[in-house]
Amino acid sequence: MIKLEKSIIFLVACLTLLMAEVANACTRFTYTGPDNTVVTGRSMDWVEDIKTELWVFPAGITRTGSAGANSVKWTSKYGSVIASGYNLGMTDGINVKGLGVNLLYLATSDYGKPRAERKDLSVFIWLQYVLDNYASVAEAVKDLSQDQFNMIAPTLPNGASPSVHLALADPSGDNAILEYVAGKLVIHHDKKFKVMTNEPTYDKQLVLNDYWENLKGVFLPGTDDPADRFVRTSYYLNAAPQTSDEQISVAAVFSIIRNISVPFSAKTSDRPNVASTLWRSVADLKHNVYYFESSDRPNVFWVELSKLDLKAKAPIKKLPLVNNEVYAGEVSKHFVQSKPF
Repeated sequence: MIKLEKSIIFLVACLTLLMAEVANACTRFTYTGPDNTVVTGRSMDWVEDIKTELWVFPAGITRTGSAGANSVKWTSKYGSVIASGYNLGMTDGINVKGLGVNLLYLATSDYGKPRAERKDLSVFIWLQYVLDNYASVAEAVKDLSQDQFNMIAPTLPNGASPSVHLALADPSGDNAILEYVAGKLVIHHDKKFKVMTNEPTYDKQLVLNDYWENLKGVFLPGTDDPADRFVRTSYYLNAAPQTSDEQISVAAVFSIIRNISVPFSAKTSDRPNVASTLWRSVADLKHNVYYFESSDRPNVFWVELSKLDLKAKAPIKKLPLVNNEVYAGEVSKHFVQSKPF
């Protein structure tokens, strides 16, 4: 017992050091069940309203990396539905191939110095580049592992630096985590990498989680710091029912992401970088359905990609959310044609 108490004290001390620079909090995970059931869940936690709206982007859109004259250019291969942030970039989404991508904060991201032989890509559009160009996690990892871009991080409207990392999942249950550490792209690619939060870097998150897994849920860390949320998410995910029932699997994912969300609360001086959950998304990668729930509105609503026109030359559309609009059920008919941000 004394040995266990000492271990706990040591771990708490380590966590205190690791979390001294806690980032604005988000959580993401992948649920896998029988019959190729794959569902992702994520929370968006931030210190202020980021003016999120949902967008429909068809295939065939000509884009640039939004980073100046040296930006990479491409034409989208796949249509997608995304959640925007500040009408500057993409924070979350799914494409017609069932590839789901989540952008989360990572304060210690280090993109390195730009190199002349590389093209530039803004971190605001990093997620969209992946959705536009790849049909699977394996395809994305194979291409992106060449580390061919200068990642450019423009300042956010609130003055914060967009330090981020990226999580990918697909209908096979494959997962990948992409981070920039010490100026280099680091990729963790395996079906077992199902959970991601914020600090510390992913390799350290895995080490911390291994410690708690050895305790087998006798007790769980209870704060809303990223390392604690990682542990609780992993535990609840392992305990979730294994089912191919679409309704139950989605409900299970919502139950976990709600449990891990950060409640509305006043900002405290000793924890300035822990933020309340603004919204949650759940993506059914098997059936290509994207669910969305705002923390300040009563209903969950969803978009079935099969009911959208995502072919080349189809119009870009938006689902307005910034004026406290309330939706329920399937909402594809409520998207309106809009100029892209």
